Amino acid sequence: MLRRSRVPVIAALTLALVAAAGTAAFASAPAQSQSGQVVVSGSSTVEPITSLVGEKYSEKNPDVAVRVDGPGTGDGFQLFCNGETDISDASRAIDEEEQQACQANGIAYTELKVGIDGLSVITSKDTKVSCLNFNDLYALIGPESQGFDNWQEAQPLATELGSTTKLPKAKLEITAPGEESGTYDSFIEIALGDPAEKRVEAGKITEEQAETTRKDYQSSGNDNTIIDGIAETKNSLGWVGFAFADQNKDKVKTIKVDNGEGGGCVADTRKTVQDGSYPLARDLYIYVNNAKAASNRAVKSFVDFYMSKAGNTSVKESDYIQLPKASWTESVNTWKAAAQSLG
Repeated sequence: MLRRSRVPVIAALTLALVAAAGTAAFASAPAQSQSGQVVVSGSSTVEPITSLVGEKYSEKNPDVAVRVDGPGTGDGFQLFCNGETDISDASRAIDEEEQQACQANGIAYTELKVGIDGLSVITSKDTKVSCLNFNDLYALIGPESQGFDNWQEAQPLATELGSTTKLPKAKLEITAPGEESGTYDSFIEIALGDPAEKRVEAGKITEEQAETTRKDYQSSGNDNTIIDGIAETKNSLGWVGFAFADQNKDKVKTIKVDNGEGGGCVADTRKTVQDGSYPLARDLYIYVNNAKAASNRAVKSFVDFYMSKAGNTSVKESDYIQLPKASWTESVNTWKAAAQSLG
């Protein structure tokens, strides 16, 4: 199983903002005892990374309470934009409505990419399906698939969209993230977006429907619950973050994905996710409340630590994919500039 949040994580840190070569932006300075509290909420996908960063932070610094939980990216942004949290974990970028909510409440923030995750399409070990393309996924999971309880019921729609995949005649049961999850949003955008747009243009669905999936499936904000549901159900279908699928490959089978752009069926691996050849990949983020980082030294020092080598290695240790060096350095420099402006 993935490392889950251990709340509260007790931590403190002494750091100075010092530019460093390579991927480490900050270095330790003479000790200055920190105290207080850091409150983090949001993505269940990013939660294991942030929790591990907090555990490392606590090993040396026992005087700051860091609390991390993972109700979902959307729920996390709601708390963040209400000023209830210091940092928001996110498995997608903040959307326009959430930006407006933050602005209305006077919440200025710094967006920092911290890693990369793939979206693994998963099924039970005994399912014979080995590859699905975006049109297949739309036909099986999109808004027009409401009521389909057999894989083959999606065949006419998949074929109409241009797929040549032969779907099996087998009972279909879906267990997947719900609307509170950034993993849900990312799947709609990346996997279902293009077919849904074509259906809107053809007058088959509305623009509002294009931003949704079918409603009649078992949803959960807990990735481990999804893994268990898929593993225990023959001919099941769902999706989770790559790290969860990778750490449970003894329980579930991953399905290769074809985006229809000539790359063919691509398996989800660390290499294919990082180099972009796997079609279902997304960036992971943390969002920092600038005012709270300015007024609470514990928040600022925790983010300093997150943007250090210890934070970067925590991404890999949590079974996620590290950013390319240039992208990590960009995040480090973004925080360095923000931190300096906070005083």
